[in-house]
Amino acid sequence: MTDLIPYLKERRLKVTPQRMSILKILNRCTHPSVDELYEEIQKDFPSISLATVYKNLNILKETGMVFEISTNAGKPRLDINIYPHAHIICKHCGSVEDAEFMKSAYLYQKELEKKSMRKITKLDITATVDSCGRCQNL
Repeated sequence: MTDLIPYLKERRLKVTPQRMSILKILNRCTHPSVDELYEEIQKDFPSISLATVYKNLNILKETGMVFEISTNAGKPRLDINIYPHAHIICKHCGSVEDAEFMKSAYLYQKELEKKSMRKITKLDITATVDSCGRCQNL
C-alpha cells in the first residue's frame, strides 16, 4: 500500500482519520460509488455522517487527489489520483478497472502540452468494453 500522508501534505491538507480512511479505501482500486464508500468507512467510523464523507470527498476532489468516473451503469465511481492510469469501463455492468498508463499516453500528453502551451494536470483515458470478465462469468 502506498503511503498516502505525503500526498495530503503536498496539497496542504490536514491528515485526519476520516481522510485517511477514504484514501485507503480508494487506494484498493475498487472504484466504489459514494454509497459503497460510505458503507466501508462506517466499518471503522460507525458514527460518521454522510455529510462528513461528502465534505471530505469534495475537498479531495478540489485538490485533484480524488475524481469521479462516469459510467453508463448509474452512479459515478470514485478513484484516487496518485499515479497516472487509464480506465476500462464495462458498458454492461459498469465495473471500472485500472489500466497501466502507457508510455505513448505520456508522450501524447507532453505533445498536447507543447501545442497548447499549458501544463496538463490530468489526462483522462477511458476505454469502454461491451462486457468484462465478470459479466462473461455470470
